[in-house]
Amino acid sequence: MRYLLFFVLLNIVLLSCKKDENKGLASVEPDEKYAGGRNGTTFDLGQNAFGAQVLEMTSEERGNFVTGNSFFRSNWVTAPASVQSLDGLGPVFNAISCGSCHFKDGRAQPPASPEDALNGLLFRLSIPGISANGGPVPEPVYGGQWQDKAILNVQSEGRVQVSYQEIAGQYPDGSAFSLRKPVYTFLDFNYGTPAPGWMFSPRIAPQMPGLGLLELVPEPDILSWEDESDQNQDGISGRANRVWDAATQQTLLGRFGWKANQPNLAQQTAGAFNGDIGITTNLFPEDHLTSAQLQVYPNLPNGGQPEISDDILNKVINYCQTLAVPARRDHDDPEVLRGKFLFQELNCSGCHRPAFQTGSGGQIAALREQKIRPYTDLLLHDMGSALADNRPDFLATGSEWRTAPLWGIGLIHVVNGHSFLLHDGRARNVEEAILWHGGESETSREDFKKLNKTDRDALIKFVESL
Repeated sequence: MRYLLFFVLLNIVLLSCKKDENKGLASVEPDEKYAGGRNGTTFDLGQNAFGAQVLEMTSEERGNFVTGNSFFRSNWVTAPASVQSLDGLGPVFNAISCGSCHFKDGRAQPPASPEDALNGLLFRLSIPGISANGGPVPEPVYGGQWQDKAILNVQSEGRVQVSYQEIAGQYPDGSAFSLRKPVYTFLDFNYGTPAPGWMFSPRIAPQMPGLGLLELVPEPDILSWEDESDQNQDGISGRANRVWDAATQQTLLGRFGWKANQPNLAQQTAGAFNGDIGITTNLFPEDHLTSAQLQVYPNLPNGGQPEISDDILNKVINYCQTLAVPARRDHDDPEVLRGKFLFQELNCSGCHRPAFQTGSGGQIAALREQKIRPYTDLLLHDMGSALADNRPDFLATGSEWRTAPLWGIGLIHVVNGHSFLLHDGRARNVEEAILWHGGESETSREDFKKLNKTDRDALIKFVESL
């Protein structure tokens, strides 16, 4: 009897120790490693981690993926050219291909010094006011986007130099950190002085995986997370952007872009062809030229009307829709589980919502009804004055940004050789990205700063596991 009592007490002690050992750790969820769901996750975690196709696609869809990939990576040339399916570049533009900004379907990095080119960093332009479709009013001389490149015998719109100011800071425990603030200097206004009050917004090209899955998140689910008046008093008041859909001539929910200013991947893709490369489509049939520029170059050749066919455009859209998401790494590691616990405790998950289910619609069956873990709510949030571009975009104010999905963030350095984050690439790593957060996320940022270094490292390691 005495021995039995001893073993009972020993088991109680061991269970108590086990409970203490797990205190402050989040649990491992079933299928948590499948960030993009069973069909939308790839376990290729090398340099091609962002370029794999989702599973369970039809043979036709796999063929569209291959063809779309080819046109995504191909360089466009000046018209007229012998390869008519790839001519029509410009006349002013930012890039010669989709892949030159999204190298290996990944994320661009900002210029390191004033002498470096802008490759992958662009600037939206506008003047005060609201256009007929509810969006920004393009700057009348240079249009809605600054074009720093041009075809032969045509002037680019000008140059932008990027430099940085270091901002020193300190954690409560005495550890030092430094943030870098970008400074943009516009030079050589080749078509004249911009209109008074003109505004610009820097935007870096993000990684591509999982876009088709985000497109299938049911709208009611997204809207259910709105809390514009902060009724639950957690300091977070996300709201949806409402944007113009050129195809249906309606105002729809915004899902894509740094300010959720695009309703779907079709318009996002056609808009990028037109604005970034200067390629016309049936959706956007006019070259990206203002009346001031047309006066200088009234008879420039084009690559057809439109310059990219609906068939090719749709294959590129299908390609963008069916890029799989890299699987989670180390999701059961104790330090990662500690970081996951802290991520929730600090209410980072109030904006970066971990998981939801895709709907039953859409043309690609493989993307339907997948449990995905993108860590976003697709809503706009006020990020404070430090990150503000001070340029409205439909309903988004000058300090609001869409919650960026976090999936794949830990593999950017593997695919693209860098770890620059945020809408303009100012943050050199996850730690700096957290420290730039303000506005609705200020409390979470300050709570992060109060953590000891071990816990700060654990939270960062969790984010890098996504």
